[in-house]
Amino acid sequence: MKTEDMAVIPTDQAAQPALETRRLPGVERHAGISPLDVRQVKFAIAMRGFDRTEVSAFLLEVADGFDQAMRDNERLRQDIVRLEASLAQYRELETSLKSTLLSAQKLADDMRDHAQQEAARIVREAEGHADLLLQKAQARSEDVQREIDGLRLKRREAETSIEVTITALRNTLEFVREQDQHEQTPKLAHALQIVK
Repeated sequence: MKTEDMAVIPTDQAAQPALETRRLPGVERHAGISPLDVRQVKFAIAMRGFDRTEVSAFLLEVADGFDQAMRDNERLRQDIVRLEASLAQYRELETSLKSTLLSAQKLADDMRDHAQQEAARIVREAEGHADLLLQKAQARSEDVQREIDGLRLKRREAETSIEVTITALRNTLEFVREQDQHEQTPKLAHALQIVK
């Protein structure tokens, strides 16, 4: 039903105050109006009043619309409750995720710090071990060098000793040859004289 089809309320000055103060019969002001109230309302019959059929049809249409609006409102209210519950769950989840993320970050930082400290300790120990090995190697190298120097000295001494021995043997050999030659010279001379 269109609003153009409805009768217009009279607007004369005398009727105006009566319309403003009129209340629906049987409806308490603080309870609000329900679709049932709209469907059951009865108006007093007055002169120059509205067409009862049109008013009743309009009231039924208003009641249906009101009823649909209340159902939609209730559905939306339930949607809001459901969405607020979901939002609360998501907020709890977000808080939990933030807490987990912070814990994971702290754990990662602690692990990184521990790994860095452990790596630094291992490097220090390795450097200390390397220094010790280097010192031992240098000491061993010095020992080997002393042994080499000692062996060279012994070799020179042995060479000198051998040279002295060779020289002594050569001198002895020459002496023996000279002696042999001295002894053979008179014998030869004596043998030559005999042969003559």
